[in-house]
Amino acid sequence: MDLPIIDLIVFFVYMAAIVLFGISFSFRKRTSLEYTTGGGRLPSWAIGMSIFATFVSSISFLALPGNAYLSNWNGFVFSLSIPFAAWIAVNYFVPLYRNLKSESAYYYLETRFGSWARIYASICYLLTQLARMGAIMYLLALPMNALFGWSIPVIIICTGISVIVYAMLGGIEAVIWTDAIQGIILIAGALLCLFVILFSMPNGPGEVITIAAEADKFSLGSFKFNFVESTFWMILIYGLFINLQNFGIDQSYIQRYISAKTEKEAVKSTWLGSLLYVPVSLLFFFIGTALFSYYQVFPDLLPSELHLAQNADKVFPYFIVSGLPKGVTGILIASIFAAGMSTVSTSINSSATVFLSDHYRKYIHKNATDKQSMRVLFISSFIMGGLSIVVGLAFNGVTSALEAWWALSSIFSGGILGLFLLGFVVRKTSSKAAAIGVLCGVIVIGWMSLSPIVLSGTDFEGFQNTLHTNLTIVMGTLTIFIVGFLLTYFIFNKKKSTEL
Repeated sequence: MDLPIIDLIVFFVYMAAIVLFGISFSFRKRTSLEYTTGGGRLPSWAIGMSIFATFVSSISFLALPGNAYLSNWNGFVFSLSIPFAAWIAVNYFVPLYRNLKSESAYYYLETRFGSWARIYASICYLLTQLARMGAIMYLLALPMNALFGWSIPVIIICTGISVIVYAMLGGIEAVIWTDAIQGIILIAGALLCLFVILFSMPNGPGEVITIAAEADKFSLGSFKFNFVESTFWMILIYGLFINLQNFGIDQSYIQRYISAKTEKEAVKSTWLGSLLYVPVSLLFFFIGTALFSYYQVFPDLLPSELHLAQNADKVFPYFIVSGLPKGVTGILIASIFAAGMSTVSTSINSSATVFLSDHYRKYIHKNATDKQSMRVLFISSFIMGGLSIVVGLAFNGVTSALEAWWALSSIFSGGILGLFLLGFVVRKTSSKAAAIGVLCGVIVIGWMSLSPIVLSGTDFEGFQNTLHTNLTIVMGTLTIFIVGFLLTYFIFNKKKSTEL
């Protein structure tokens, strides 16, 4: 399918404008602290929009409508967990990190457990971000390849280079301001798309609701306490743990708390970014449901191969190309790229900050000058961006990139939240108890992630994990916390009291 010239112009103008806008922040003279925190110049609404844009990626933009088109609104339960996690964040996490006076999220773990905890968490974070950036760029390239025949490697490389340029040169200010713009474009594009679908129905917008209701498309899933299938409660618990990890220990979010002018502004931005995602994710689910109704009425408008379940994620991009007026299609394609680019740029900047704060200044050059620190930020941004392109290219050809990303993110990041909660909740815990807890947690995470692959069809098949894959982070977190807690109070503290 060929994209009209006007849509190509709109798309490429957007790409050029966002890159140049981001680069413009490099003309201002900045210290390394200003590069990573913005120097207190950033308004709360822009930081909030950046938090929102970090939540939304090309995975959300494509997967949420595809999920709703194929099944129901079970996935929306994830969004319902966000307000609970945000409340905990603004009352506990934001004050904690604002008072630490460090741009690193993992400095806190060092104060609680020692250097090993900071190294462990920061390395896990860097690995997670590489997997995340690679998956996002690959999933961004898939529909573009299917619809226009654009080369997947070329899309990944061009998108990666574009983001690297402005994220590396512009620093956190470029990331936050471009995120804010991209977030607005994303919302406007989605609303425009839904408007076109609703008013394309022969009997008006209400027909979308009627058809979808008859097919039970608005269901939030089963309310049974079943943690093997994707039930309401399973998704709610999974969402709560994922969002606690985001708000509590993810450098991308913590860096935004610190970037705000005051603690009050940080709280406002956190509420804005988190609560905005709830209705916007609902919008994406409603688009998927509306598309289901639309193609029930106009089945001949959808190619036969897109009627297959495995191609559900391509239905929304197909409608963008085939069902929208010329010019508007270019805006929507720009929105898809905006969703991916905002998340990747955030990961590049936060990863560079972690490398500088947690590794370079800590172990390589403790008395580095600000000029040396800026050079490290530039180089590490470039390296992380370059590696993310390589990871994106490595995803090419996998059976399910989304499932691969879920597996990798669980393995790389599942233990950090448990370690953080152990230090935050259990005040007297010891470093040894925490280390043993982490070891046990990593074993549980590895078993839950790999047992279906390793044990299936063998004599050990009875040891396979039967819980839903999404619960990997939940079980890993709980294992670290519970083991660390029990060791602290029944072994290490008891041993100390005996010695006294």
